[in-house]
Amino acid sequence: MTDAPLTSGKQRIPRIVSVDDHVVEPPHVWQRWLPERYRARGPRVERGGFEMVQKDGAFVITRPSTPSAGGREVDWWIYEDEGYPIPMVMACAGYSEDEYTFEPIGFEAMRPGCYDPKARLADMDLNHTERSMCFPTFPRFCGQRFYEGKDKDLGLACVKAYNDWMIEEWCGDSGGRLIPLCIIPLWDPQAAAAEVRRNAARGCRAVTFSELPVNLGLPSIHDKSRYWDPFFQACDETGTVVCMHIGSGSKIPTSSPDAPPGVRFALTTHNAQLSMADWLLSGVLARFPRLRIAYSESQIGWMPFLLERVDNVFRKSYAWAELDPAITEPPSTYFPGRVFGCFFEDDFGVRVRDEVGLDNITFEIDYPHQDSTWPNSLAYLEKVTQDLTDEEIHRIVRGNALEMLGLEDVPLP
Repeated sequence: MTDAPLTSGKQRIPRIVSVDDHVVEPPHVWQRWLPERYRARGPRVERGGFEMVQKDGAFVITRPSTPSAGGREVDWWIYEDEGYPIPMVMACAGYSEDEYTFEPIGFEAMRPGCYDPKARLADMDLNHTERSMCFPTFPRFCGQRFYEGKDKDLGLACVKAYNDWMIEEWCGDSGGRLIPLCIIPLWDPQAAAAEVRRNAARGCRAVTFSELPVNLGLPSIHDKSRYWDPFFQACDETGTVVCMHIGSGSKIPTSSPDAPPGVRFALTTHNAQLSMADWLLSGVLARFPRLRIAYSESQIGWMPFLLERVDNVFRKSYAWAELDPAITEPPSTYFPGRVFGCFFEDDFGVRVRDEVGLDNITFEIDYPHQDSTWPNSLAYLEKVTQDLTDEEIHRIVRGNALEMLGLEDVPLP
């Protein structure tokens, strides 16, 4: 492992506020935070072997009934009798790129910053990072794990337990440096709204959501019965940002069944583009005028064309586009200050920052995933912002993120 950051030593870049990192939940989360009556059935970690099996042109990890060849064991999350490992690429901070693999990893092989809040703060210090907001790992990016479970009473208890742990333990002693991000029970919009309000009262102003809920078998945001309105209303009222991470629709686009995995990797932002078209043409942002959304890990360079395109649809095709009557202005007018993009490496996006909208751009570290720039994020920012003004740099590196989350822009120790 390595943790020596690369930097020229320049002080022009303010301390980073990262709006997309990830936490690998420590084994005790649900065994400690669930009500006692649920703990025996709640998520737990067990040691076990593994096998890499090829399926549909890709390798997947399976849990054999007998020890793996060679006897190597890793940690498995067990929930409703199913096992879920943690692929190494999702907890690879400190490893070199030539060591990355999709094989599972145990907690003993992870850098402690993956799962321990104090160690995370130390790793943030190594990377010029002041604050960080983390997406889940075991629950998946928007809590799909509990939505897909059979027992929804248990699932709701698990959602609440995760949020309690996130606010009180993961973020609790960080002095505000770790920013809470909560999950919702996707199967019940009323319960989701209640959870948003419960957590907002404790200072949480961000919640995860699916970029394409229809991929999960849920209604889309166009749903005529307004399925999601209770959730949207709660977010609108409390100033809670709806954060949508790539992969939160559970389907990664590809061009053909026989395309190599690299094609899927290259297209990971495609679902975010579909999602933003949904949001700008659904009328939701018009009906909930304080609601804000954020696209995590989707990069930003694609946004200007989509803004131009939806406005062309509004202008040239309104008569037959069947848009929601709430949309009375060009869709791009709902974008400034309300739709936030996020990047970790997007040189082109930074070059066209004025077309994206400077105030709509945020930055991320993506620790501890394979795409992360940690511990060299400062060096990257120095390179990509060398032609920007100090004010532009401040907005992108921290100011916009804090404004999006309703946080005061003051230095934290």
